[in-house]
Amino acid sequence: MKCKQDVFEKLKGKLIVSCQALPEEPLHSSPFMGKMAYAAMLGGAAGIRANSVEDIREIQETVQLPVIGIIKQVYEGSDVFITPTCKEIDMLYRQGVEIIALDATSRIRPDGTTISEIFPKIRESYKEQLFMADCSTYEEAVEAHRLGFDCVGTTLSGYTEYTKGRSLPDLELMKQLAQELPIPVIAEGGIWTPEELKSVFTAGVHTAVVGTAITRPMEITKRFIAAIS
Repeated sequence: MKCKQDVFEKLKGKLIVSCQALPEEPLHSSPFMGKMAYAAMLGGAAGIRANSVEDIREIQETVQLPVIGIIKQVYEGSDVFITPTCKEIDMLYRQGVEIIALDATSRIRPDGTTISEIFPKIRESYKEQLFMADCSTYEEAVEAHRLGFDCVGTTLSGYTEYTKGRSLPDLELMKQLAQELPIPVIAEGGIWTPEELKSVFTAGVHTAVVGTAITRPMEITKRFIAAIS
């Protein structure tokens, strides 16, 4: 059983580092992600967000930090790919991650349902599990709270068809959610600098996730190259 207060208290006002690498990236391997998580811990991270059971297992063996677990899986006919079905949820549950994050947008899921239709069943099946809603809009986050998610993230703002072009990090959304929702709001998406990280905490969020700016050297290098091209 996971004590919600204990997990969220450990993360309050602290930084979560997302340790992920895509298949086409040089650091794509579980041992690398384990080392990345260890480096993040040494740097002061209070939690880790990670993708795939393999990477999470390696990370759990390397650091003693709360893990937000996801499984990215693409299914034909659906744009939802962050922990999109109950199969992925069950795999993460069995691995024992503190928080399972899943797409909580209004988009149709691979099984043809909406999050409003499927999450009550998920909540019933995994009563003690903590769930994070990856949202892209205010309305989605409010609905996620109504459905019983334990925390909401701004993860998908700017990444859905109907939020493309938004300036990131989405400070306006973060501030609105932090003011209006009684559950932890997790800032995520487009945080590139320490100054931006400070600004999202000023907006009132509970904790924040930084990924690419810390753990994806290929993408970091591309930004520097673009600046001189």
